[in-house]
Amino acid sequence: MRVRLIAVGLILAGSTAHAANGIDVKRGADSTVYGNCVPSLVVDNRSSETIDYLQVDVVVALGNGQERTVELKSAYREGVLYPIVPGGKATLKQHLDTSLALGAPCGDVKARRVVRTICETSGGKACASSVSVQP
Repeated sequence: MRVRLIAVGLILAGSTAHAANGIDVKRGADSTVYGNCVPSLVVDNRSSETIDYLQVDVVVALGNGQERTVELKSAYREGVLYPIVPGGKATLKQHLDTSLALGAPCGDVKARRVVRTICETSGGKACASSVSVQP
């Protein structure tokens, strides 16, 4: 019995250490702009690398059965970067001047799922750390 408790403790400690070394992305506050829901995600960079660009594409299911893809970004792809340093936090936002609005109020959003994640460090290199997203 004691061996089992030790084994469970080691497994839990290992999984906690793994989560502490990655890039955690969680649902942020939704806002409403001109009657349209604008979702956001909050990034917690627990890795040892600086993130130059992070994008998470979320498919939003609406109450009428339609689905829409929303690109949430840390910066404009071709513009000024806002690096997320190790230990830093940032908000991923939808850039309404370069993408279509959701076309529905926040109350009509019934489900969300991630379909793509882009994470880059300096020079456009892919992030070495894992990215965990909970939309």
